Amino acid sequence: QVQLVESGGGLVQAGGSLRLSCAASGIILSVNVMNWYRQAPGKQRELAATITWGGSTNYADSVKGRFTISRDNAKNTVFLQMNNVKPEDTAVYYCNADIRTWGVTGFKNYWGPGTQVTVSS
Repeated sequence: QVQLVESGGGLVQAGGSLRLSCAASGIILSVNVMNWYRQAPGKQRELAATITWGGSTNYADSVKGRFTISRDNAKNTVFLQMNNVKPEDTAVYYCNADIRTWGVTGFKNYWGPGTQVTVSS
């Protein structure tokens, strides 16, 4: 069973910084794209940042210039460096990845349970 577990969430002041991590564990053959989604109460879940195995990145306009996504392929881990955070960044942040394992053909999409980020004004 492949699992994704986020860490690093918490309470932070506006203008501050936070670094989220997400590690994939289990029988992993390959990890393709890894993503950070977020969902605020009453809002739709949105893709905040994405990164390919080779390191190509894309960001939502709302976080561009403030957040940086990166990954450590050797550790099957993805990070989200959140700088100059704003109250509107408050959300549950979810790790998401396409992973190939022993039991399935091709890649399967997995989700972490989420970690709460709260930005105070």
